[in-house]
Amino acid sequence: MASAHHVARRAKTATKRGASNSWLEFLERAGYVVRGVLYGAMGTFALGLALGLGGTATDQPGSLVILTGGPIGKVLLFAVVIGLGAYSIWGFVRAIFDPLNRGDGPSGIAERLGFVWSGIAYAAIVVFALHLIAGSGTSPSHDSTQDAIARILALPAGHLATIAIGIVAIVVGLGQFVDAYRAILKKDLKRTKMNKPEKKIADALGRLGLVSRGVIFTVVGWFVLQGGLHRDPSQVHGYGGAFLLLLAQPYGRVLLAAVAVGFIALGLHSLACARWIRLLGSDR
Repeated sequence: MASAHHVARRAKTATKRGASNSWLEFLERAGYVVRGVLYGAMGTFALGLALGLGGTATDQPGSLVILTGGPIGKVLLFAVVIGLGAYSIWGFVRAIFDPLNRGDGPSGIAERLGFVWSGIAYAAIVVFALHLIAGSGTSPSHDSTQDAIARILALPAGHLATIAIGIVAIVVGLGQFVDAYRAILKKDLKRTKMNKPEKKIADALGRLGLVSRGVIFTVVGWFVLQGGLHRDPSQVHGYGGAFLLLLAQPYGRVLLAAVAVGFIALGLHSLACARWIRLLGSDR
């Protein structure tokens, strides 16, 4: 038993050493840059739609399709695969080794499970980018959320699973407002390396971004919940559908513009993370 425990400890130490490799951490920072560009693009496209300037309502994969549609698109896609591949790994590193000090309490475990989901979600974007490189991607208007829920609804008791997913998404969305109030993102940065204006700007960007993401997560969760309750995947929409729902409300252009600016802020905050985030091998 002691020998097995010793082997497990050595394996964990070796894994942690590999996860704190300087090259991997460089790529993880690059992943924050790519993530920031995608969030910023989503917000910019939505802002253009709100202002009547020819924008569109889309999600991260849809933004990727648009951004990589030019002559250097494949070069950019390879950069996305490498950067977001490393960022996906970072999701699991955050969950397992807890470099951001979320702890082992109920709220900490919930956040660390969220990091696992982040790792899975960005791995899916990497796979999507690989499909684009191979020439088998989809259009920017394609709703991957609706497709995923349609597959779940086709399973036995799939509507119950869909209802559960919708409730979880709503809870996560509402939790974003709590995180914004608590300014939870600020403790993830190396504050001693930042001056006072940099701290204030990064904190404001993070809080504004969390509020906007909370709005969209909550709306998407509501869509998913309705799809499960009515066993109808056509009622399910992802980020793009959530943006369009906001636009259809009274003062919808103002509402959508405000949320879009929040996504741009979230993208800028991700760029700040690329510089100051506390990675596993970083100093505090």
